[in-house]
Amino acid sequence: MFQKFSEKSDPSAGEARVTALRARMHEEGVDVYLVPHADEHQNEYLPERAERLAWLTGFTGSAGTALILADAAHVFTDGRYTLQVRSQTDPAVFTPQDLVANPPSGWLADNLKPGMRVGFDPWLHTVAEARRLAEVCGDRQAELIAIDRNLVDAIRNDVPPLPLEPVAIHPLEFAGETPRDKIGRIADTVKEKGAEAVVLTDPASICWLLNVRGQDVAHTPLTLAFAIVPTKGEPTLFIDKRKLPVRTEAYLTQLATLRPPSEFDDGLRELGATRALIMIDPALTAHKITEELRHAGATLVEAGDPVRLPRARKNAAEQTGARNAQRRDGAAMAAFLCWLDEQEPGSLDEIAVVTALEECRRATGKRLGFDLAEISFDTICGAGPNGAIVHYRVTEKTNRKVDAGELLLVDSGAQYHDGTTDITRVIPIAEPTAEYRSHFTLVLKGMIAISLARFPAGTRGVDIDILARKALWQAGLDYAHGTGHGVGSFLGVHEGPQSISKRGMQELLPGMIVSNEPGYYKAGSHGIRIENLVLVRPAEIPEGGEIAMHGFETLTLCPIDRRLIDVALLDETELDWLNAYHTRVREEVSPLIEDEGVTGWLEKMTEPLSR
Repeated sequence: MFQKFSEKSDPSAGEARVTALRARMHEEGVDVYLVPHADEHQNEYLPERAERLAWLTGFTGSAGTALILADAAHVFTDGRYTLQVRSQTDPAVFTPQDLVANPPSGWLADNLKPGMRVGFDPWLHTVAEARRLAEVCGDRQAELIAIDRNLVDAIRNDVPPLPLEPVAIHPLEFAGETPRDKIGRIADTVKEKGAEAVVLTDPASICWLLNVRGQDVAHTPLTLAFAIVPTKGEPTLFIDKRKLPVRTEAYLTQLATLRPPSEFDDGLRELGATRALIMIDPALTAHKITEELRHAGATLVEAGDPVRLPRARKNAAEQTGARNAQRRDGAAMAAFLCWLDEQEPGSLDEIAVVTALEECRRATGKRLGFDLAEISFDTICGAGPNGAIVHYRVTEKTNRKVDAGELLLVDSGAQYHDGTTDITRVIPIAEPTAEYRSHFTLVLKGMIAISLARFPAGTRGVDIDILARKALWQAGLDYAHGTGHGVGSFLGVHEGPQSISKRGMQELLPGMIVSNEPGYYKAGSHGIRIENLVLVRPAEIPEGGEIAMHGFETLTLCPIDRRLIDVALLDETELDWLNAYHTRVREEVSPLIEDEGVTGWLEKMTEPLSR
């Protein structure tokens, strides 16, 4: 099994650990200390060594920050984790706060007193974050203190070792472009921005640029490394050679100078001393890196990571790989959902469901000659009220029976060498109630609205997010997460800069893959989310139109449960889309299925709906 079910959260340890941290804070002479969910690369999903926030507080979500004072402790999380943070932390120690409405910098602006000293680890906060903190401290006559030794690590006696998982070459047939061509493109972009070199800190960018994949982060094929790409000369890659098999090392040696991570600080100083203008992404680069560059005499050119947009805009090979991966994953999902329908209500628990799904993906991939490389994240499998916990992760402690009369929400994904998948489906266990069907159909209307959207060049995710919420809003309902996130090509299941959300400011460009996943969650009762991945198509002028419009190609191929749809709530356009989608699912997925029982189930679940 790729997924484990052990309990990672230990709320009972929070009080003792915070007490120990406060003692360290006193030794360092700071009144406030920040503990973000972050590593030196600003990864969303972290290697075990960097899970400091979880170790300190018990909260295991993928976004958050703890703010520790002598007499209080706060944990800031976003809307995905409102329920989770309360269940995973000790309420006598930690106060939950809203990361979006009142982030740590806002809280400090309201509560800092003159003379207070705020400590932070300069490796775990970006340039932009440190700048905001410095402004707040300056306004409040407080002082921001960079502490190189992480104070959480200082009180841990069980700091995990650095990950040293092997690095593999990503085949050109899946990458679609040689690393030399990519490096040339990136060097040109850096030169256009007026810089002489760029420091890359995002492992996804480095893996994409060099056509390699790693295993340093669970479920995400990343290798942890830093890189410097100059406009002239070859790049330098700071990577532990213990992770490089002979063939991979020989391959990388032809592309870059290889140096150990222990020499990265020296490399930054050398870079600052020899090249005057260095490009960094203030939203991704650790504050410590910029301090080293400045001290060496460099002038910083702030701009977005030049790899992110090319990485987000999938080339022809990556698009083909995505389609093939989704079709294969659709066959696995059909086998899983057919199996699930055959089980008696109450006979399964959430762990059994997750285990069966992973086995279906593994067996289907093997049968089709394309092994499952990994899952793309821990499967979210929530029965009944657990489905209302947006990023719920089942453990042996929380494992719940899947009982009759409930909804089962399953959000899962796979990593195949040709693509990354992410899909959410909701399954009724026995006959669904009218409330379930109403809520589900309102969510479905939003998902269809995004699927059918046409939009001109320059449109951003924020501009179309409302389409997914309109039907819910009219019913007085909403959801507290984005409608869609970018997805990588055998890389991160969450990829920027594109998104469909209230904060999605990136223009949607041809070749980008985004998820389409509106939802609704009723605490203590049920959760609903319907998710397909979609690909941004090149703009075309619609028949009879005047302006070229982009649209979406739906990539995910899996039935949407007919039993939960209230057809009376769908208009003709929505119903036509649904029936056409199900016809396509049947036609593209059926040839990949050998089991007649699964084929029969798929035919039944994709029959046209009518009023």
